[in-house]
Amino acid sequence: MKKKCLECGAEIMGRVDKKYCSDYCRNAYNNKVNKDSKNLVRNINNRLRKNYRILDSFPLREGKTRTTRTRLLDKGFDFDFITNLYTTKKGTTYYFVYDLGYLPLDNDQYMIVKRE
Repeated sequence: MKKKCLECGAEIMGRVDKKYCSDYCRNAYNNKVNKDSKNLVRNINNRLRKNYRILDSFPLREGKTRTTRTRLLDKGFDFDFITNLYTTKKGTTYYFVYDLGYLPLDNDQYMIVKRE
């Protein structure tokens, strides 16, 4: 009995437990199967990367700087996508995207910081 490739249907030669005729077919099949879950992760990672680039675009002096909410939004910053929160002993909460974070201040001001 001849086995057929799960992706293209071509006849498989070689090992008995082989499922695909080539690496290309194996990759294509697995990419199709995992498309939905990978797409979600890819979109989230793209948003996080964009937020990081925006925070990184502000020049820091001594590891911090200030900006406004409007400037962040104009650059396309999405406040819904962060990687972690850091709360100080005083109760102040910093929102981080990897090693760059921001602290909401009064009057729509934000302090951007870099974690050492």
